[in-house]
Amino acid sequence: MIEFIKKEKVLCIAAICAFISMIFVPPSMETLSFIDVRVLALLFCLMAVIAGLKQCNVFIVFAQRLLSGRKQLRVFFLILVLLPFFSSMFITNDVALITFVPFAILVLDMIDRKQYLIPIITLQTIAANLGSMATPFGNPQNLFLYTKYGLTIGDFFSIMGKFTFLALVLLIVCCMLMKNETLEVSFPEKVHMIKPKDVILFVVLFILSLLSVLHILPYQAVFLIVVVTMLLVSPVVLKDVDYALLLTFVCFFIFSGNIGKIDWMQEFLGSCIKDYAIPTAIASSQVISNVPSAVLLSSFTNQASGLLIGTNLGGLGTLIASLASLISFKFYANEPHADTGKYLKVFTGYNLIFLLILIIFIFI
Repeated sequence: MIEFIKKEKVLCIAAICAFISMIFVPPSMETLSFIDVRVLALLFCLMAVIAGLKQCNVFIVFAQRLLSGRKQLRVFFLILVLLPFFSSMFITNDVALITFVPFAILVLDMIDRKQYLIPIITLQTIAANLGSMATPFGNPQNLFLYTKYGLTIGDFFSIMGKFTFLALVLLIVCCMLMKNETLEVSFPEKVHMIKPKDVILFVVLFILSLLSVLHILPYQAVFLIVVVTMLLVSPVVLKDVDYALLLTFVCFFIFSGNIGKIDWMQEFLGSCIKDYAIPTAIASSQVISNVPSAVLLSSFTNQASGLLIGTNLGGLGTLIASLASLISFKFYANEPHADTGKYLKVFTGYNLIFLLILIIFIFI
């Protein structure tokens, strides 16, 4: 039980919040209506498909081909950082970090440049959190807000596009400011893609899932297709789905729905977010992280753009502002001679600088 609590802190907190809220608002049939089944189904589909592609070594093969050969160190660092930036737009920020942070640790060890572990992992984390804000399916809160407010893909890009571009520029600048030298990169063991027929099938399922996100296909049909296909082709993939995240969403759906039924809380949060949607979302993300902030605050405002901007930028800052940041921290902390104190200082410093610049950009 202790190990489970350590591993799934956010789920446990979400469950406690849901339970406490039910003391004030007793459970009823209405409680079930608070749960957004469409968001849960689409999250499941995307996580299952990405797990399948990862199982086939798609992402590692792609990364090895990009990094192999004679390169300038700055360019090498830039590739390591931009891999999670662009991949997170399609495979989500947490999957991008699970895939590419261990890869960066391995490669930096191979080329004897482990002194750059902290800044590179920090920038990879920022890159994944900011790259994922470019698409409705890049992270869970985007998918939730995109669905809840019935946004079009054009609406979404018009809101988040400029912030994504600025984030890309800032990441490039950070990498170009690092020490430069020429090095030769080679991998002792070349990873090959396995089960190419499965890869094609997973890509098709991914496209179907995206079409469902865009409201072109019914989510019920896509969910059924994904589940049946996975059971027939690769049932082991279903074990890699983050069910804890899905349960966390269920708990926060219940919590936010119940909070919305409490008059004094409705007044307080409504007054906070009425004229200050972005700062309220950023501030709450620092404490309860951006995904639950999106779920909770969406009950009190129709300002979709404010919540989108606030919860995405709010992923910067503290280590818990974005749950994906904990993934990188765990990978680094497991390294021999890891200096977690230094990591937290560098991580927080970089995050606050990025957050400040992006906030200033809002008012330009």
